[in-house]
Order: sequence, then C-alpha cells, then structure tokens
Amino acid sequence: MGKGRYITDEERKKCQKVAEAFEELYERTDIAVIDVGKYGFVKLQYYKLPVGFDTAVTYRNSESLFNDLWFDWMYDQLLTTVLGTPLVDLDYKEIYKRLPKEKQEEIMARRDYFREMSGVELSREENL
Repeated sequence: MGKGRYITDEERKKCQKVAEAFEELYERTDIAVIDVGKYGFVKLQYYKLPVGFDTAVTYRNSESLFNDLWFDWMYDQLLTTVLGTPLVDLDYKEIYKRLPKEKQEEIMARRDYFREMSGVELSREENL
C-alpha cells in the first residue's frame, strides 16, 4: 500500500463530529468508533474475550457513519424497551410500530438531536 489518503480532511472532521455525537452509544453497548487517520474511522463491534472485536467496518463518509450509528442506537433502544416481553422476537420495524406514539416521537427526536450534534446533512431519510 502506498502513502495515499483514503479520507479527505473535510470528511475526517465530519466523521469525528459524528463519532462524538454518539458517545452515549459506546457506554451502553460493545461498540467503539476509532479515528484511524488517513484510512478514515473504524467501527468496532461485538467484543468477545479473549479475541477482541468480532466486526470492524471502515467509514470514509460521515453520512454512512451517521446512518450506521443511528441504526445501532435505535436498535439498542428498541431492544431495551421490549426486553423480557414477547415483542423481543420481532424485527426492529415491527417493534417500533408497536411502541406508543409518544415513544416513537421520542426516538425520532433523538435522531434530530444526533443530526444537530454531528452537523451531518443527510441526502436521504432512512425509513424504519
């Protein structure tokens, strides 16, 4: 491999803001987002002793990183909400649909909060 850059300085700054916006996710789950310099940002997930993280995904685009972290945050919230109930066996879209309207609005308000904190402009809205 050469000395090339795989992420622009501008995208690196944007990705850093996204990573910082989702810090609460890292405290609640086994996810970590690491700045790997010229290569971009790596999301490490599913930590298992003694081997370490099971999954590593590299991001060079802040919108992709945002969408992935948003999904992880939302999935964590949905599972936490239905843990110990029969709803836990449903997929996340079905769980979301069965939540009270107030809880749905609360979750989507957090998405707006994360978007504001990260400064990311999404080119398209991800639907549930």
